[in-house]
Amino acid sequence: MANAYLKIDIETGKEKEVKTALKKITGVKSADFVTGSQDLVALVEGKNYEEIVTQTLEEIRKVKGIKKTVTDFVFEWA
Repeated sequence: MANAYLKIDIETGKEKEVKTALKKITGVKSADFVTGSQDLVALVEGKNYEEIVTQTLEEIRKVKGIKKTVTDFVFEWA
């Protein structure tokens, strides 16, 4: 199992629309508005990192209102 945090920039006025759309996508475990350089952070889960990349490119980035995504993969030492 693999996880990643997607930091997402959203067009002004499209925030609620984007969050609603993201929560409907399989693998998106949470979508939360945050302060800082991005507007929203989503936790995405997949079988492996490749599945997360594919899902990000083919589904998440196509959501209307998303301007940019930055993906941070989760890894653990223990």
